[in-house]
Amino acid sequence: MIELSAKLTTGTVYLAGEALECCITFCHTTQPEHRNSQSHSDILENLAWASAQIHCFYSTSGNPGDKSLSIEKTTALEVTSCDIGDVVFHTKPKILFCDLTIPLGETKTFWYRESLPIEAAPSYRGTTIKYSYKITIATQKVGSHIKMVRIPFRVLPISPIMNMQDLAALCGNETTEDLQPTNPFSEERKVETPLTMALQVLQNLTARRSPNSYMITNTRGKVGRFCLFKSAYKLGEDIVGTFDFSVGTVTCMQVSVSLQPEEILKSKTPAKNVNKESSSRSMTVARYHEVTLGLTHSQLILPIPLHITPAFDVNEVSLRWRLHFEFVTTNEKLCPTPEEKDWNAPLNVPIETMVWNLPVKIYSTLPKQITQHSVRSDAYTLCIK
Repeated sequence: MIELSAKLTTGTVYLAGEALECCITFCHTTQPEHRNSQSHSDILENLAWASAQIHCFYSTSGNPGDKSLSIEKTTALEVTSCDIGDVVFHTKPKILFCDLTIPLGETKTFWYRESLPIEAAPSYRGTTIKYSYKITIATQKVGSHIKMVRIPFRVLPISPIMNMQDLAALCGNETTEDLQPTNPFSEERKVETPLTMALQVLQNLTARRSPNSYMITNTRGKVGRFCLFKSAYKLGEDIVGTFDFSVGTVTCMQVSVSLQPEEILKSKTPAKNVNKESSSRSMTVARYHEVTLGLTHSQLILPIPLHITPAFDVNEVSLRWRLHFEFVTTNEKLCPTPEEKDWNAPLNVPIETMVWNLPVKIYSTLPKQITQHSVRSDAYTLCIK
């Protein structure tokens, strides 16, 4: 029996454009029931070939017969799509070996290295669409069927900017080289790749503070003022803002803020009474709630989870993020003045609820920031008999 073991040595989270590395070992072991009855054929095991490649699977929760996207066919491995989805992207298969003989008790190790395209769709599990990435390792023993093992990993979008010319222009306009110390004795200069340029642009976008104030009003008057210190964030950061109810003429009893994704499906075959953006669904991934009755100021701190998918835009779907506000207001003066000694709270209060959506931009973070808070990945094994 040959035991195949595979493990990603560079983590399980990658940015689009990064290179991954997988260690693949083949170990010839003996089954416990056959340890005392070994023949000459059991001493040597032969594998005809082994290959590895990356697959991106696409699946929907809607009508499985309605497929308007182009499906790529694999060139080496026939991947079934009954429970995983359709293959929309794959790398060229790399042959690890041909005609390998492994003596009993020995182990052969191979390395698989591949770079992801910078324009690759991210890993995403939405309400109707799912993108997932797996490394498919296939091998065949002489005289046996093909055996496969798949290693899942996560891909983060590098940036909504997919045009390399625009990316280079932005990087040139927003460089930080002037702030870095230079070595007068160094003649080497680092070559800027699309990945490093995109990382520099993302760092500049998310580090910039640009406070914006919004006056919140309804039909009865001013509710308050909300200040958001910046509009672009990375995964794991906190969305920080402040509420100022001292400028309001309407009493705000409570406020809630939710971080919600907007999943917009794109229809390639528009029908009657159907918009180009065929549907938009939202859910809440983080929530802030506070009773603000009697408060003149309040602070919003909303952590961005590391497991969510940053904003992206591909042919089938686009994902955006927003802050969904809900204000519960009333025209009644519920807070007693210092002159009122015998004040009683009313039993019933007429209220109104108003909602407001504020778009925010959420970008990727460095994969090491995510792997520090995730469970350590184990090796995937497969027994080949």
